[in-house]
Amino acid sequence: MSSEDELVALFSAVGLSEKKTSEIVKNKKVSQSLYTILHDEGHITDKVEDEKKLSLLHQLAVDSSKSAHVANRELITAAILDGRIKTTLQISEAVKFIGSTSEGEKVSIDELNDAAGVGMEVSEADVKTEISNWINLNKDEVEEKRYSMIPKVLGEVRKLPSLKWASPSLFKPIIDQLFLERLGPKDERDVVKKEKKKPAASKEKSKDKEVKVEKERSMFSEGFLGDLHKPGEQPQMYPELIKEHLAFTKGKVFTRFPPEPNGFLHIGHSKAIMVNFGYAKFHDGVCYLRFDDTNPEAEEEVYFNSIKDMIDWLGFEPWKITYSSDYFDELYTLAEKLIEIGKAYVCHCTPEEVKACRGMKPDGTLGGERSACVHRSKSVEQNLEEFRKMKAGGFGVGEATLRMKQDLESPSPQMWDLVAYRVLNTPHHRTGDKWKIYPTYDFTHCLVDSFENISHSLCTTEFRLSRESYEWLCDVLHVYRPAQREYGRLNITGTIMSKRKIAKLVNENYVRGWDDPRLYTLEGIRRRGVPPGAILSFINTLGVTTSTTNIQVVRFESAVRGFLDQTTARLMMVLKPVEVIVDNVEEDFEEVIEIPYKPGKGGEDFGSRKIKFGKRVFIDRSDVREEEADKDYFRLAPGQPVGLMKVPFNISFKSVEKDSNGNITKVHVNYDNEGAAKKPKTFIHWVPKADAIHVKQVRIYNQLFNSENPSAHPDGYLKDINPHSEEIIEGAVIEPSFREVVAKSPWNVEIPGSDFNIKEKKGNNTVRFQALREGYFCEDKDSTDNEVILNRIVTLKEDSAKK
Repeated sequence: MSSEDELVALFSAVGLSEKKTSEIVKNKKVSQSLYTILHDEGHITDKVEDEKKLSLLHQLAVDSSKSAHVANRELITAAILDGRIKTTLQISEAVKFIGSTSEGEKVSIDELNDAAGVGMEVSEADVKTEISNWINLNKDEVEEKRYSMIPKVLGEVRKLPSLKWASPSLFKPIIDQLFLERLGPKDERDVVKKEKKKPAASKEKSKDKEVKVEKERSMFSEGFLGDLHKPGEQPQMYPELIKEHLAFTKGKVFTRFPPEPNGFLHIGHSKAIMVNFGYAKFHDGVCYLRFDDTNPEAEEEVYFNSIKDMIDWLGFEPWKITYSSDYFDELYTLAEKLIEIGKAYVCHCTPEEVKACRGMKPDGTLGGERSACVHRSKSVEQNLEEFRKMKAGGFGVGEATLRMKQDLESPSPQMWDLVAYRVLNTPHHRTGDKWKIYPTYDFTHCLVDSFENISHSLCTTEFRLSRESYEWLCDVLHVYRPAQREYGRLNITGTIMSKRKIAKLVNENYVRGWDDPRLYTLEGIRRRGVPPGAILSFINTLGVTTSTTNIQVVRFESAVRGFLDQTTARLMMVLKPVEVIVDNVEEDFEEVIEIPYKPGKGGEDFGSRKIKFGKRVFIDRSDVREEEADKDYFRLAPGQPVGLMKVPFNISFKSVEKDSNGNITKVHVNYDNEGAAKKPKTFIHWVPKADAIHVKQVRIYNQLFNSENPSAHPDGYLKDINPHSEEIIEGAVIEPSFREVVAKSPWNVEIPGSDFNIKEKKGNNTVRFQALREGYFCEDKDSTDNEVILNRIVTLKEDSAKK
């Protein structure tokens, strides 16, 4: 039987992480099984480049460790390494097969291949055919129970012998597609009411008694949001429609967050997310995440995934995830209805001609004489014919649009015959080549709000003028009219939010990417290490009004600093280390120092750690000098001892060693442990040399731009970039307890009385700590098990240079 050291050495050599190795070694059967598979059967002693194969070998160890005998297992190992066995199901079946054979019985490769389904390829088309057949055989039950049948269908088709070797990842998407084709989109018949527990009163336990903690004020109960209408109070042109709406919503708040999937979210979107999801949650309602995917030319999968990820990171969960494209058929039907009632027409004007009709002057300003489009008076029959021709691809891009026939006499530009559909001969990520025309935001948004029974359509004030056209379209089509209400957006000064401008920064390598910690994209803010709860708490303190909120970066950073102060452990990190040698103790001298992770109130949730003080430690270069101390110098110098944090006795200066350039390389000191301990002028932080963790890079992030308004720079925003926005320090050291902080992260320590204690998922960005005297830091995503890279989140106190 191999020793634990041998196991760890081999597992590390083949590429398993330190954490994974530690988990495997805890299980003696599995670890010994994996060692035999790697060392004796696969003859593997170096790194396995194909991570999937390494994962399959580990699964083989798990499965075979439960088997009575593992004779012939080397055949399975070989099949994994040469690529014949590719899935965990194949491993499971192969292990069952060798386990069913008699002790000592020889097994042929062909027999193993048959048992493990080697070469049995099941295409996506085959899977779709088999599932479709099953649904047809059970169509009555499917049509009765509708979407609630999906779990059963999923379970049943997995049992079909013909699909045994199909990829399991194909089942759910195909079932969803077939259900949509057969039943159409989900409606009120598919809504399952969930009972929510009422939150208990916030209490903080203190020994034998309970202390009531004052709750934070909530932006949802005051100001703009506190004054909003109750569900059912939305004004309607047709009162009977509100009854149908309430029958579906049961009087609950229904909101939606409707991002366009054409870019990454920024700090301003965090307010929109919090307003929509938070307002619904506060009132025990529901919120959709609805992707406004009506422009396939600009949409990419990476944006869809990032948006979902950011909402989850901020602690919110959509009631449903929907897409505007879910409703393309219904929208097209209503577009034809709009034509039939004489409220829409097909226009062939150029963009310049449209602007002229709208009264736009040559200098680009409004105020000229408005006139009707020459195509506005065409017959219903001609408009229908041309619109259907648009749908069939009979017009090129820009040759035709469907415009709403609104009110040219209205003072609002939103009523001057907005475009409802335009030609875009571009495939859509969800509907493929089905559509040659796509609806505009002005046509889509209000109608999809209506389809989804939104009670509070909350948006920023830039859409205030759109409210008139929003309500006009719902009323003229005789559909339920949601209530659009507008609040002020959140801006952070001293940065930029424009997708186009950020893209230039990314593409020209001014920053590390869209998630660069100097940017105020949500991806960048997360990578920098800002906790999501800090963002939500900050927005809550600002409240919600109808005015735009312009906030300086220093105010945002102050809020983040206050949140981190309550939720992070303290560690000692030396940015520019110099070695200190204690001359009057032996090489093996050691004192174990216990230090709390967070002193003072609230620190009991963090516990403490033990650090070994010995003959050799590191201190910061700035904490020592050769010249004798004066009255203004408090650190280590000739004639002036200092204390090392939590070490019982002081150290006093003796001498220094220097390199050929005159730089101090080592400091010799005396440990003043004779007699009573004396109070020093100051205490400095330190790191034991023997256990120090060496940090590859510490990235100090400052403002990306020099001014409060980079776009106002006369030579353009790129000329306003701060050349010192990222400073890299190499060679720093950190105390060994950092490993415990990594293992325990995210700490998820709650702030008493706060509604924004978000339970984060583990990631580099959740490894946060306060480095004493230096600032708050987190691990960067570039960090690995062997190379630590840290980002400074914020300083310990506000930088006066930013004021």
